[in-house]
Amino acid sequence: MTQALIATELTLGDLRDRFDLTRIQEQGFFTEWSFDTDPQFGLTQAEQQALDRVQQNYLSQLEAQLMNEETVKMVVVSPLLDAAGFYRAPFQIDSEVSVEIPAIDENGASVTGRIDTLIVRQRLWILVIESKRTRFSVQSAIPQALAYLLAKPQLEKPGFALLTNGGEFLLIKLQKQKTPVYDFSSTFSLLNPGNDLYKILSILKKIGQMP
Repeated sequence: MTQALIATELTLGDLRDRFDLTRIQEQGFFTEWSFDTDPQFGLTQAEQQALDRVQQNYLSQLEAQLMNEETVKMVVVSPLLDAAGFYRAPFQIDSEVSVEIPAIDENGASVTGRIDTLIVRQRLWILVIESKRTRFSVQSAIPQALAYLLAKPQLEKPGFALLTNGGEFLLIKLQKQKTPVYDFSSTFSLLNPGNDLYKILSILKKIGQMP
């Protein structure tokens, strides 16, 4: 009988052993997020101003509350996807069922986080992580994101995942060569100087323009 795999229970080691998945660290693999010398990353002034409002809204909410995944989607993810054009044809957003992330905190108590998944035309997966405690960083969703990318149709074309807990963002690219290979972007943060949303939007627009 074939063993059913549960994405949230997989480790990177499981994916390596089962699917020969390998992390590749080659210059040029990240063509989608290699930036030129333009400090504004090709964005218009209106786009920059809109992203500045998103960052300010996030920081304001951060002072007031610990945000769940619905608040993160409303305050950060939704305006970002809108700015990237993913709510318009030919793109379509599909929402997957939320899943739980079990963990044990430093006092031995059970802790639960959540991952809510959005899919854009099977090319881009958006994984939104509820971060009620700092232990649920974007890294907690890496194995699940890779499992989703391995299962997508047309594996010969590159697939992407954007992982976020609202304040941090990590992009993953997976592509099948002889075997499936992947790597990470840098971790972007809304707490960094300036506004890392400029970089993220530039990347999303490049992904959206791919054939």
